[in-house]
Amino acid sequence: MPNIEQRLTELGVQLPSPPAPVASYVPYTISGNLVVISGQIPIEGGKAHYIGKLGADISLEDGKAAARLCALNLVAQLKAACGGNLNRVTRCLRLGVFVNAAPDFAQHPEVANGASDFLVQVFGEAGRHARAAVGAGSLPRGVAVEVEGLFEIS
Repeated sequence: MPNIEQRLTELGVQLPSPPAPVASYVPYTISGNLVVISGQIPIEGGKAHYIGKLGADISLEDGKAAARLCALNLVAQLKAACGGNLNRVTRCLRLGVFVNAAPDFAQHPEVANGASDFLVQVFGEAGRHARAAVGAGSLPRGVAVEVEGLFEIS
């Protein structure tokens, strides 16, 4: 696997500070060589972005961008879980992607691709993962997307 920090630089990506939890939970847990990252919403600069429902207020392209921003925050949490060394990541095992969707919206997988494609860009083949993309009636702070992840580390 490539050097992940170098890969982020090549992609022009700067990881934010990991967002602090907004309720009574921890941002990640580690058991053996598995890291579970709590759901991340599209926060940038301390402010939630992409507020609304896919299929009503938010376009498909903005939904993908929201999912990518969630994945960026996911990787920031993962870096913290790895003690600052993303090269410890051996594989992304699974993503759960929750889409705040209007009742007739049916493009959840396409929205989730915003997160999935970003992880493959960053981690290469090790970023390919199993995934669930699920519609939700609402999400925290009214955001359009939330992403959680399961990773294997060395």
